Amino acid sequence: MKPIRYSLRVLSQLLSYPDAGVRQQWPQLMTVLDEEAVLSSARRTELQALVAHLQHLNPMDAEARYVETFDRGRATCLHLFEHVHGDSRDRGPAMIDLTKTYEQSGLFLAPEELPDHLCVVLEFASTQTPEVAKAFLGEMAHILNAIFSALLKRESPYAVVLAAVLELAGHRAQSVAIVAEESLDESWSEPEAFDGCSTRGQARPGEAQPMHFVRKTSTSSSGVTA
Repeated sequence: MKPIRYSLRVLSQLLSYPDAGVRQQWPQLMTVLDEEAVLSSARRTELQALVAHLQHLNPMDAEARYVETFDRGRATCLHLFEHVHGDSRDRGPAMIDLTKTYEQSGLFLAPEELPDHLCVVLEFASTQTPEVAKAFLGEMAHILNAIFSALLKRESPYAVVLAAVLELAGHRAQSVAIVAEESLDESWSEPEAFDGCSTRGQARPGEAQPMHFVRKTSTSSSGVTA
């Protein structure tokens, strides 16, 4: 199996906050993708178009669009456990377990880094063999497809990066049903005292804890090859 290490790191950088240091690396990143050549030619062309689009933007606009895309609403959030556990108490232990997995492989995070952020997940996968990396990313393919679909719905050019991650995981990028997002005011509002908050992953006392997984439905071809 061909190495995918550097392609995973490139995708991690493309999903990073586009500050001056990250923007400066973009041309070299495209060269790395072409040299490793594990992504399809069509996918690499799409990623080239994304970089050209971002480079054309005013730096402040590029940064503002990144924040608007990934930090405003849960559907496109890059923190993967947000899509599985929400704000439930299960998220903490899951984060601890994932951090331990990283540390067992010699990857130690900085205090401000969260283990479930997709950029960190991709960096970890890049340290593994291609077989292990693909299996690891494949376990979260349903989450990646959900984010991909939400980005398509927003007509975000970043959708091509999620499609590339899925391709490296050995999966096909597919459009899936997206649960309607609540408004920002609603998502940040405090629940009523002693009333629980089932919609945020926390059931009332005595109620079963719901787990919702988004399943694949139909294929999309909205400017991104599947």
